[in-house]
Amino acid sequence: MKVLVVGATGGSGRAVVAELLERGHAVTAFSRHASGLATETRGDLRTIDGDATDPDAIVGAVPGHDAVVVTLGISENPARVRLLGPAHTAADVRSRGIGNVVAAMKRSGVTRLVVQSTYGVGETASRLALVDRIFFAVLIKQQAADHAEQERIVRASGLDWTIVQPVHLTDSPAYEDEFVSAAGEVKSRKVSRNTVGRVVADAATESSYAGRSIAVSALR
Repeated sequence: MKVLVVGATGGSGRAVVAELLERGHAVTAFSRHASGLATETRGDLRTIDGDATDPDAIVGAVPGHDAVVVTLGISENPARVRLLGPAHTAADVRSRGIGNVVAAMKRSGVTRLVVQSTYGVGETASRLALVDRIFFAVLIKQQAADHAEQERIVRASGLDWTIVQPVHLTDSPAYEDEFVSAAGEVKSRKVSRNTVGRVVADAATESSYAGRSIAVSALR
């Protein structure tokens, strides 16, 4: 398959790109600094340096792909972002970016869309532990709202979509046994980005999770 990964140089994006390439798929990595991946990644990789909040850049990137994966986010310290706003990324990068992606997909006829969100948004909000509810309210309230708007746009898109909601992400290099639930259930409160990359790659290349939001956690 030919898969476009938007937000390809963040931690999760890199994991998705690596997993898809390992499986032999052709990947187009899209981000503001995507060309840097070409020197560190092997496989059938094409890179596009562009900003997801630029509609024209996205329109030019989408055609010719079988699926689009979106892993947009803000990688800066959440306390700083809460107090001062992000220094390098638009505060509403998720919702603006997905709006551009959905419009471009409809224009080009690409229908398969997989979007990484976060556990605790939408239907899983009531399942958060108290400490996580405090974290959401105090530190990432605005980012959580942008996640929620992103999910709303995805669900209303009319595309063949899947939303992936991982619990707290870690940079562990290990591939854990994952627990995937369409009912919002989790087995742990942490999961490695590499594990999430595997689940996102499954969702992009298979139809098992079409039209569903799935929670992802490590099995133990």
